[in-house]
Amino acid sequence: MLNRLCLPGALALLLALGLAPAAAQPQAEPAAPAGAARDNAENRPAGFRLVQEKVTHRGREVVGIYGLAADPAQQGLWRVQVWQELDDRVTVATDKISCSVSAPLRITGTRSRLIVRELNPGGVITPANRLDHLIWWAVCVPEQTGRDPASLAAVARRLGYSGQLPEREQILLAPAR
Repeated sequence: MLNRLCLPGALALLLALGLAPAAAQPQAEPAAPAGAARDNAENRPAGFRLVQEKVTHRGREVVGIYGLAADPAQQGLWRVQVWQELDDRVTVATDKISCSVSAPLRITGTRSRLIVRELNPGGVITPANRLDHLIWWAVCVPEQTGRDPASLAAVARRLGYSGQLPEREQILLAPAR
């Protein structure tokens, strides 16, 4: 069962106003045996769609989404559960995604900070923005889920995205306890 984390001050207020995603909700999982990668596919929720799978210095990492729903408080925003799985733990966070042609973005965060990333579908993909774009494409154009966003510039243009939007990141820190 997932446990909801307590959110301090300003971030809790943003959540109450529907302007921020829910904080990451870790789920305790037993550690994998040394040297063995776990396959948690049987534990993934219904509707899970694989966004990215790779091996990192922390072991095998799987990122996927599920539970996509229109945000009832803000027209044009989608809420989605982002599942990040490592060999020894699973973290689930609620992100908000805007598919707007003029203002595509991903809102994500942790217990102590809210991250708002303005995206440029069809633009340059780097290691710093790749996961944001993978999640954005999976939500906004589901048939492109898991495809390399660097290969989707022509699709973005057909959908009306210029590929010329500036990418920005804003980080809002929660007050210290």
